[in-house]
Amino acid sequence: MSPSQVLRRFYEAELAYLTAGGPGRASFAGIASLLDPQVVMHQAAGLPYGGDWVGPDGVERFFAAMNDTWEYLEVREPRFLEDGDTLVVLCDLVTRSRARGVDMHAPMVQVIQVRDGLIVDFRPFYWDTAAVAAACAHHDET
Repeated sequence: MSPSQVLRRFYEAELAYLTAGGPGRASFAGIASLLDPQVVMHQAAGLPYGGDWVGPDGVERFFAAMNDTWEYLEVREPRFLEDGDTLVVLCDLVTRSRARGVDMHAPMVQVIQVRDGLIVDFRPFYWDTAAVAAACAHHDET
């Protein structure tokens, strides 16, 4: 499979996982099958789910943290740019925070590395991490 085919399969598995109930309710196996054992999901430190999430178990914990943070999260109009094993995905992120009920709609870029048919690295770049963090903060944190 090409890197873009791997990522499209990942997105399909992610949608199936979330549609089936997500963290604690659905099987993560479909997603895990597309991840390298040493995969790393990098998130900006200033976000409520910031840091590096390592391995398929780490990515599964990341999904749980995202589920705790966002009431819904949708990636719209993804465009794939592929260069060897590197994918750049240009998209719009549409979300609603659980803490405040704040709706957000902003551009996002993801840089993803694929090796031997498995995803090895995710690096999302948010348009405004401060706005994302503020939307997710509990009222007593601001």
